[in-house]
Amino acid sequence: MQVTEVVIIGAGHSGLAMSRALSERAVDHVVLDKGMPGHAWRTQRWNSLKTLTPNWANGFPGMPYDGRDPDGYMPASELADRIVSYADHIGAPVQANCRVERVQRILDRYFVETSQGPIVCEALVLATGAASRSCVPTFAREIPKSIKQITADRYKSPDDLPNGNVLVVGASASGVQLARELQLSGRQVTLAVGNHVRLPRRYHGKDIEYWFDRCGIYDERDTDIPDVSRARLVPSPQLVGGSEIDLNALQAVGIQLVGRLATVRDGEAIYSGGLANAVTSADLKMHRVLDRIDETLERSDAFDAAHPADRPEPTSIPRNPTLIQNLEGGSLSSVVWATGFRPDHSWLDMPVFDRRKQLNHSSGVCPVPGLFVLGLPILRRRRSQHISGAGPDTREVAQHLFQHLDARRAA
Repeated sequence: MQVTEVVIIGAGHSGLAMSRALSERAVDHVVLDKGMPGHAWRTQRWNSLKTLTPNWANGFPGMPYDGRDPDGYMPASELADRIVSYADHIGAPVQANCRVERVQRILDRYFVETSQGPIVCEALVLATGAASRSCVPTFAREIPKSIKQITADRYKSPDDLPNGNVLVVGASASGVQLARELQLSGRQVTLAVGNHVRLPRRYHGKDIEYWFDRCGIYDERDTDIPDVSRARLVPSPQLVGGSEIDLNALQAVGIQLVGRLATVRDGEAIYSGGLANAVTSADLKMHRVLDRIDETLERSDAFDAAHPADRPEPTSIPRNPTLIQNLEGGSLSSVVWATGFRPDHSWLDMPVFDRRKQLNHSSGVCPVPGLFVLGLPILRRRRSQHISGAGPDTREVAQHLFQHLDARRAA
């Protein structure tokens, strides 16, 4: 049986950042991953995906981005390679291809059952992220068997789908990118649009991420955000690396918009009649964010008259969007589910979940002593789930972990 002080589950950017922090304090630990470092970026992303954040924002603690294109957007494969390089750079004790099967807490210690044997530790860090399992509604089983269904984490390219029309469900970052790629491949795409976040790629001549940093939006603390539980569920913004993408741009290339897919019944897809409300709400929220950026500029010396605030046009939608679509015997051949993801901590065999089966934690510190989590949305600040959030979040969560270990040693 392997014995160590700390087990980190997940060798992504958050787990490796914690490994670095532990190594600096000479804390014995191991990092477990079901694949290799950066596994999810290599195996659960489509081929054309680029990061939503510019390269300058994708550095790691102790290894900032040093490439030749700081304002570009690296492919997912390049980010996976950088995560591998980071693991080597910090000398992280990674046990690759090690699947966690069960975790229990017995006599104030954690017993981690893995595919490579049991491990006992004093503290446990969950760094598997927020996108471990795709969310697909239960009514998906009502879709005719003749129609291929695929989730965004399994899709690689248009070649994965048969010829014919495609329904993409979900209009957040993944949905809008996949819809455009499939439309440009020669298919006719229908995009089912629910609540979404609209943002311009560039504003006042700079990437929107620059302004989120400059205005302090990403550094807002979880404790200062009203209804943080609801804020953690806000979908990813309609952004793509290197160009503008919104519902207007998608319609310009021929994509058809419908409302949220409410259900499938008797061979028919039934769409919500709330498309107009969804796009109006997204536009209003976008302008509130841009107003905040403008207010910050007015109070600083950063204003550049050569780069005016070119605000996006209002979102236009079909006058009479389709509400009911017959799925049987029609031209629809595929459904792509871009309906989001959720964490997977199903191997945790202990009472650490709330009534909604979500992991119970306070800013990354779980109610069970010695259990910590990283990489979840707005864990300690708005940037927590971003690569740039690994450093500040890890520093603070690590302090709680060190206090736990110090108390154990003194006992």
